[in-house]
Amino acid sequence: MILIVMGVSGCGKSTIGQMLADKFNCEFYDGDDFHPAENIAKMSQGIPLNDDDRAPWLRAIQQAIHQLIVEGKDGVFACSALKERYRAILLENNPDTYFVYLKGSYETIWERMSARAGHYMKAGMLQSQFEALEEPANAITVDISGSPETMIAAILKQLSAS
Repeated sequence: MILIVMGVSGCGKSTIGQMLADKFNCEFYDGDDFHPAENIAKMSQGIPLNDDDRAPWLRAIQQAIHQLIVEGKDGVFACSALKERYRAILLENNPDTYFVYLKGSYETIWERMSARAGHYMKAGMLQSQFEALEEPANAITVDISGSPETMIAAILKQLSAS
């Protein structure tokens, strides 16, 4: 089984993703680690990525997921996956892959991002992420206002029901 924890920057993808990986005793992969240097440089300057920028990044994650499936391994990925077409790319040739959507308000996430230091994604770019976000129809959806433990319990409950 592969889980892709998705949502806008600052919603808790890395924290929840690592907790899920620990729970399932599998590897956690941060989507940020798959960005080419040009993307990181662009975001560091406060410039939002476009679809052309995202294409090689999404393909790299899709291929990493596929490799785990071929090897018969489980894994958890953190990836914004903001648009339906991005999610379609990630799912190509990747059965038993599920999205976990961490849903939160702009205000809640803005507050979190404003307090975050040392991350290349700047809080001012949050608006562009909300504008790009196409909420998934087929995902495990969890409200981020609860504690991480409450969120994990909700995800596990929805996974067991599917």
